[in-house]
Amino acid sequence: MTDTDAIDPSVPPSGTGCVECDTVGGWWFHLRRCATCGHIGCCDSSPAQHASAHYKTTGHAFIRSFEPGEEWFWDFSADELYESGPELAPPVAHPEDQPVPGPAGRVPEDWARSLHR
Repeated sequence: MTDTDAIDPSVPPSGTGCVECDTVGGWWFHLRRCATCGHIGCCDSSPAQHASAHYKTTGHAFIRSFEPGEEWFWDFSADELYESGPELAPPVAHPEDQPVPGPAGRVPEDWARSLHR
């Protein structure tokens, strides 16, 4: 990683789901965590793509997967993947009983048709 000053390992995640999707009753495919401020947003395969929208709005370039068992980081500004990085404040993933896609009860039956590829 090149600009790790942009990462604040002490900031906890904003919640267990995408902040914006939760506000409007939407759903997501996978979740991403801003490594600067802790914002949880949905991935670019999700219908609303809130994690990358957060980057475009704030300039916070580093995200980490918020999926159980995944430790990778992504740098939007360099368009680069990092297999690991600094340990972030817990929790490091959404609850394991939260379904993917999620959250339970808000995912349409034909959800795969709504994914961005």
